[in-house]
Amino acid sequence: MIIKADSHAKSLIEPFFEQFDDTLLRSYFEGHMGEAWVDDLTHPTAAQVTVSVFTFYAGDHDSPAAEELLRNLPEDVLIIVEADGWKRRLEEVHAGAFEKFSRFRFYNNGRDFDLQHLKSLIADLPDEFTLQKIDETVIKMPSLHSLSEDFTGNFDSVEDYLKRGMGYAVIHNGIVVSAASSFSIYNQGIEIEVGTHPDYRRKGLAAITSAALILDCLDNDIYPNWDAANSESVKLAERLGYVMKEAYDTYSVSNR
Repeated sequence: MIIKADSHAKSLIEPFFEQFDDTLLRSYFEGHMGEAWVDDLTHPTAAQVTVSVFTFYAGDHDSPAAEELLRNLPEDVLIIVEADGWKRRLEEVHAGAFEKFSRFRFYNNGRDFDLQHLKSLIADLPDEFTLQKIDETVIKMPSLHSLSEDFTGNFDSVEDYLKRGMGYAVIHNGIVVSAASSFSIYNQGIEIEVGTHPDYRRKGLAAITSAALILDCLDNDIYPNWDAANSESVKLAERLGYVMKEAYDTYSVSNR
């Protein structure tokens, strides 16, 4: 039987995930977001950490609880495992029901961003659009959330987002048409979520909102982390000044 991890178990399983390079795990272990499951609260052998739509596995993949943990999946989850043993076990447990694809990690030490370039991107905003920080007014606009629930959805409430989150939106005729926001937070940074309405793509709006958010992060000594799910996100990251670090395996599971 698996059990939701308490604070003691949390401290015991943190070493399991040392090989991961992921800010979402920092969000959990630093106490900001997410939850975890283990096979034993005092002597765990395997663990699962879930933050929003991402779930991670580590520890002993041959543990008797490993299969139960691998079946403990919320809807529409993306699964990330680093060890080959966990990949093999996942593919066995979900044989015929999984898809494996790549996501892409990026880096920039913060000092290497070209601030003038980022500012020039923002300056290209057409006159008919308005760039605005996500504040008490913008966060109440349905058009923001219709672009992506993940702009604010991983926070406990509107008030929690306004206290701990940050983001920027481009508004046209009273509608949010593009935005960049904190998908998640950790002690020293955020994970960026970007979205643009299909009718407003290829106008540079995603670059503008992202540049504004990156500049705000740097002004506040916060690292704006970027993780790409597709080639469009890769191109945007590189335009903003990030350098690709590596591709990594990601899984989704259907027919559960």
